[in-house]
Amino acid sequence: QVQLVESGGGLVQAGGSLRLSCAASGRTFSSLTMGWFRQAPGKERDFVAAVSWIGGPTSYADSVKGRFTISRDNAKKTLYLQMNSLKPEDTAVYYCAARTGSKTSRNHYEYNYRGQGTQVTVSS
Repeated sequence: QVQLVESGGGLVQAGGSLRLSCAASGRTFSSLTMGWFRQAPGKERDFVAAVSWIGGPTSYADSVKGRFTISRDNAKKTLYLQMNSLKPEDTAVYYCAARTGSKTSRNHYEYNYRGQGTQVTVSS
């Protein structure tokens, strides 16, 4: 089993930055491929970014490429999402997820474990 706990969400003005964290416990973190997803009210859960268990390669949604950076610290068992140049359309609940294997995936159904989410609100 893997437990995932997100933190770092909040309210920020457009153009601002936030860094999300996802603390993992249970299964060996370094053996998991990790991802970030987000879900806005009334919309489906969308892929944001993913990073392989080996620390790379990474994958990003086109909508966040160049603004968001995913990274991981295997020693701290923590996944990060640095979000810069935030836009109102980035407003959503952000979830981290974990899957076994080395391949990243953009489909949240392919992830075995998910956190409870952290709210990010970007005001215009």
